[in-house]
Amino acid sequence: MASATSSTVDAEPGSADLHLPDTARDLVKILITGPFGVGKTTLIRSVSEIRPLHTEEQVSEASAQVDDLAGVRDKSTTTVAIDFGRISLPGGVVLYLFGTPGQERFRALWDDIAYGALGALVLVDARRIDASFDVLGLVEESGLPYAVAFNTFPDAPRHHTPEQLRAALDLESTTPMVTCDAREANSSVDALLALVQHLIDHHPPEPR
Repeated sequence: MASATSSTVDAEPGSADLHLPDTARDLVKILITGPFGVGKTTLIRSVSEIRPLHTEEQVSEASAQVDDLAGVRDKSTTTVAIDFGRISLPGGVVLYLFGTPGQERFRALWDDIAYGALGALVLVDARRIDASFDVLGLVEESGLPYAVAFNTFPDAPRHHTPEQLRAALDLESTTPMVTCDAREANSSVDALLALVQHLIDHHPPEPR
């Protein structure tokens, strides 16, 4: 019998307060997306000011037969619904972070998770750039503005220039492209700030 989806909340010191800060002014839903094993759960865990919610299951022999594990053979769990976290930025901006599953078999969840989102941060693994094409296609079809962040895995190739990486993903010149370490809060926040700036440029605030 299949096991039920396990929803877990990380127990992290100082992250139990669920109340919004008094300075909150703009509440923004953001997708954290990318292929299987690219670091979406890790990024949300690293930046969330509340205990993040994860819906993860063990990678089983059955799932290994339908999911592409190339380059992520050591991965033992996978998101099967969403990850969720929250981070407050300067200026009263609060980001609600929704991590999407990375496998094609969860494609049916995409529209539901993306509903109401203002933009997306697409994580890319430089070791397997082609794994990101489907997700980028989904984001572009949805019309969401997005930024791309190359998660820096230790064995990722270092010889590609930014121009080569942009060309490999067929990104427009206006699409932000940064590198980040999803394990590090400051690095992950910088990637989110690049997206937020892009959203401000893409949707400038209306005059009051």
